[in-house]
Amino acid sequence: MHSKILVNIATLGPVGFLPKAPGTWGSAVAAIAAPFCFYPFPFTVKVLILAFIFIFGAIACSEAEVQLGKKDPGCVIIDEVLGQWITYLPFGMMTGSQLIVGFVFFRIFDILKPWPIKQSEKWLKSGWGVMIDDVLAGVYAAIALWLFRMI
Repeated sequence: MHSKILVNIATLGPVGFLPKAPGTWGSAVAAIAAPFCFYPFPFTVKVLILAFIFIFGAIACSEAEVQLGKKDPGCVIIDEVLGQWITYLPFGMMTGSQLIVGFVFFRIFDILKPWPIKQSEKWLKSGWGVMIDDVLAGVYAAIALWLFRMI
């Protein structure tokens, strides 16, 4: 039972099993949920939410790897929620178009994995490595979004 709950957390329930591009689905869920589940909170609470997602997401990802018998299975998408919300962390409420641009920037950095994002997957073991590359992709995307908002 415990393992099933952790796998469901790692995959966001059925979302991770949607056809084609599960990471994009996970990021989309995070972007849609952000105005309701992330933005209403003060900055310090947002940081605590992200820390909670990182820790429990890593534990869930580690268990999902064991249960699914694969390193970083595509259906594991809790890391996308973390990275997407890190993208939004530095900003107050944003317009719908800015949320979409942040979504696109995060997906670009998460897919292309420029230095040191790809290498970061090996810095930590198991689910911790799954989570850390999305942290960095989120930081890159936040910087890109900040530059975009300056235009």
